[in-house]
Amino acid sequence: MKIRPLADKVLVQRLEAENKTAGGIVLPDSAKEKPQKGKIVSVGKGKMLDDGTLQKTQVKKGDVVLFTSYAGTEVKIDGKEYLIMSESDIMAVIEK
Repeated sequence: MKIRPLADKVLVQRLEAENKTAGGIVLPDSAKEKPQKGKIVSVGKGKMLDDGTLQKTQVKKGDVVLFTSYAGTEVKIDGKEYLIMSESDIMAVIEK
């Protein structure tokens, strides 16, 4: 199944949470926080401005991004979990 977000929405797949702390302590699943980092799977065309022009999204498919803690709505597609969120919920793009 393919999904195409509308307007300034993006579809994000969360990246896996860390299994160990910086000090090397292994974390049980119950202690792990949901990661705030994910990979962009799909993007909408952009936001329609008041003057009728289209402001294109700043992120693209494949970007790894940091987003706010309570960003988006969780959805399950073909057994995989994704987040659909507004582009404004994305704080930064991680560049390598």
